[in-house]
Amino acid sequence: MLALNALRKKPRNFSFKDKVVIITGGSRGLGLVLARQFAKEGALLALCARDEEELDKARKDLEERGAKNVIDVVCDVTKQEIVNEMVQNVRAYYGRIDALINNAGIIQVGPIEVQTIEDFEQAMDVHFWGPLYTMLAILPEMQERKTGRIINIASIGGKISVPHLAPYNASKFALVGLSSALRNELVKDNVFVTTVCPGLMRTGSHINAVFKGQNKAEFAWFSISDSLPFISTNAERAANQIISASKRGDAELVITLPAQLAVVAHALLPELTAEILSLTNRLLPSAGGIGTNHALGKESASAFAPSILTALADKASLKNNELSYKDIYVEALRG
Repeated sequence: MLALNALRKKPRNFSFKDKVVIITGGSRGLGLVLARQFAKEGALLALCARDEEELDKARKDLEERGAKNVIDVVCDVTKQEIVNEMVQNVRAYYGRIDALINNAGIIQVGPIEVQTIEDFEQAMDVHFWGPLYTMLAILPEMQERKTGRIINIASIGGKISVPHLAPYNASKFALVGLSSALRNELVKDNVFVTTVCPGLMRTGSHINAVFKGQNKAEFAWFSISDSLPFISTNAERAANQIISASKRGDAELVITLPAQLAVVAHALLPELTAEILSLTNRLLPSAGGIGTNHALGKESASAFAPSILTALADKASLKNNELSYKDIYVEALRG
């Protein structure tokens, strides 16, 4: 009881003003939207991603919106030595690191018949090993200074396995476990880890997701689901919720009402939930098409996507640096 009282008295109100925030996968999608919101909070930003051109566009976007200070660092989070170098560079520039947002991600969509061992390894590299590497790199400083915030962007797919996303689900489950474990161990050091499990969000990421098997059909159902306003949320609203949860030091945040209801249903009625998901799987495209080969969403256009049904998600793709006006998909949008 004394320990619980001590935790309750621990100050959790955290301001991001003048705080140094690293965002992995910060060049586009949710990462870029979070960067914009953190900039409004007065944070000092360090964006990292693999694509130098996308990073440059993201930095200019933020500067045009009045961001106080932004640096960008090319980094592959699946390589520990490169992660350590990135953290050292950010620390050398700003002098410290106050917050870390593990947002880098990959989505491989298709039935289990077309998923390969390499797909699972890649998903684990990005969603589990990447966050672990970044956290190990920044934790000693945070623990020594007795302050810090870590936000791990997991997914509803890390709490309930969604059909045709097996590598994604497995790796996000791993991240949820890792994030929760570190949360429990770091509160004593006034370092608060928040695990974020979003449902469907209109970030525009469907454009750069990887599709296998019948890729055009897979892309159609995925992008339509991602765009429907009643079951998905816009990225700006999600970003505000994420930042607010981190300020409070919340342990977990599940975003969207459908996702919250699904978590409760799965906890109370796991057999019924499994039956519903199994039925859903029967409605999804079967194996075939391009098989184990990969195609990006923007390479998988059809009569259904882009269309009026995907308009909201497609708009987010252009807004959040997921799609360039020189991409062929833009011509499909216009046509």
